Amino acid sequence: MTIRVLIADDQGMVRAGFAALLNAHDGIEVVGQAADGAEAARLCARLEPDVVLMDVRMPELDGIAATRRILGPDYPAARVPRILMLTTFDIDDYVYDALEAGASGFLLKDALPEELVHAVRVIAAGDALLAPSVTRRMIEHFGARRPRPAVARPTLAGLTEREREVLTLIGRGLSNAEIAAELFIAEQTVKTHVGKVFQKLALRDRVQAVIFAYDAGLVSPAV
Repeated sequence: MTIRVLIADDQGMVRAGFAALLNAHDGIEVVGQAADGAEAARLCARLEPDVVLMDVRMPELDGIAATRRILGPDYPAARVPRILMLTTFDIDDYVYDALEAGASGFLLKDALPEELVHAVRVIAAGDALLAPSVTRRMIEHFGARRPRPAVARPTLAGLTEREREVLTLIGRGLSNAEIAAELFIAEQTVKTHVGKVFQKLALRDRVQAVIFAYDAGLVSPAV
């Protein structure tokens, strides 16, 4: 199945470069380009891409606001895309807000070509592009400065003790293999627990799980 991609960036040369790179690979097709967040939201509703490469900083409507609009309840299209944020900085003050808005990961604009292609495929497959080291840095960098909102206890109480443990370890940035080693269980069992956690908490991916774990007080910058 061909992965349909929309590129949103206010720099024409950047859009053209990304489009040429992605179109050169089998199974990926760039179906549209947008110069700002508002245009990206309009094109998403009309073109229904699978993945959106979304620049953080754009005129009229920035990438974070555009992400909220596209992933919000009023989005008119049946197919909701997965969003990969593009940023110039390794640790960007806006990245955390973008992930909280529903983006499935972020990538540096100076990433290698093969990293961009890999990122698109990973996001399209339904996974989050957030390496454990990035997860840890995200918590350390943003967690200390961001107020922790109250999380409804009944929601967290719906998890079993093992599922709670798994969620905590996801929040600490561990992969499934690392969680399996930590808990002395099979990796397939971990995958089952992760799936149940996502289902019970209505989480899209590991990015949202990390944010939920922090907000619930299961992990902290000091962990």
